[in-house]
Amino acid sequence: MSKSVKRVARVLEEAGIGAEIVEMPDSTRTAEEAAAAVGCALDQIAKSIIFRAEAHGTAVLFVTAGGNRVDAEKASALAGEPLGKADAGLIRAQTGFVIGGVAPVGHLAPIRAWFDPRLLDFEVIWAAAGTPRHVFPIAPPELLRLSGAELAEFTV
Repeated sequence: MSKSVKRVARVLEEAGIGAEIVEMPDSTRTAEEAAAAVGCALDQIAKSIIFRAEAHGTAVLFVTAGGNRVDAEKASALAGEPLGKADAGLIRAQTGFVIGGVAPVGHLAPIRAWFDPRLLDFEVIWAAAGTPRHVFPIAPPELLRLSGAELAEFTV
């Protein structure tokens, strides 16, 4: 098990959540790939979208339903500063994860985060668990709590 997956597993275990991290035979790098692999609706995939907060140079996280897109203006308003594209180096340095495997929990450094209310429409959602092939199921309110995210409208 990779260090990234172990960090996610530790967060889940310490929170008393018995979610099993599943290694898929194929990539779950995109929401579409993850939904197909898991056999769930696209919006049951909790995507971790990372932006660069331009004023601070730090990563910010938007956890959104798989079929939704983050609205740049709404996201910037929530962050209180312009947001830009986060490069792989920033994502890896702050979260400890690679693009396509960014989990909503278990980051190396604290991260400001927002959570898409659409995810609360489901009993179970699936999120990346640290690599482009690992995912885990979780109840949306539990993921909201564990991620430390703020519930907010930020999608198109």
